[in-house]
Amino acid sequence: MNDQDAIIFPKKGKRSPQLGPVAVIAGTETDLFELCELLDFDSGAYQKLFTSRLYPAHPASNGISLTGPVVGAPYAVMVLETLIAWGARKIVFLGWCGSISDKVKIGDIIVATSAIIDEGTSGHYENNESRVSFPAASMLTALNDALRQNQVDFHSGAIWCTDAIYRETVEKVKHFQARDAVGVEMEISALFTVAKFRGAELGAMAVVSDELATFKWRPGFKMEEFRHGRQAACTVISDLCRKT
Repeated sequence: MNDQDAIIFPKKGKRSPQLGPVAVIAGTETDLFELCELLDFDSGAYQKLFTSRLYPAHPASNGISLTGPVVGAPYAVMVLETLIAWGARKIVFLGWCGSISDKVKIGDIIVATSAIIDEGTSGHYENNESRVSFPAASMLTALNDALRQNQVDFHSGAIWCTDAIYRETVEKVKHFQARDAVGVEMEISALFTVAKFRGAELGAMAVVSDELATFKWRPGFKMEEFRHGRQAACTVISDLCRKT
């Protein structure tokens, strides 16, 4: 597959901002606003990027751009494609995920070392027979180093990525547990695939918002552990971006 056979492709228009090389994609509005504060963005001073907010780089941000929220692989890829077309080359994604490992609890942070493709977007970019996509090695190392430097505990492992959160069945959870996946979410595998396709570097981490490992749903969105995990992840990413 290549870009030459596409009828519509991402490009920089006359009014498009010139982004710096580093960009952060926040999966949720909550983390977007937390990152705004940490990276010295005025949360009210943004431009629209599809249905997301885009905070282009400004002098105080050290060339970092920030955008979000995004939900689902197709939309996340639309945003990523645009960021790359507008100049971003190193991208960090922060999302939330469900745990499917009994060792990973609400509020824990997972750095994705790989992502199992159970979504439909990746296949339009690459005929990937293994159905597994990977982060850029440079970004994986950078995330690991940033977490350790900030003395934040984390898990490393595979993430199962699905289009259908209400079809996370017992059978599927068991299947992906057997493949050593530790979490489940909707965007990371496609982001890895598209970043590779476009020659950009992307790494991803996710904070555990709920647990499915016992085949009963345990939500933790209002738990203090989850809030602490999100704040720690945002702090680590802001620190990493300033050093990238």
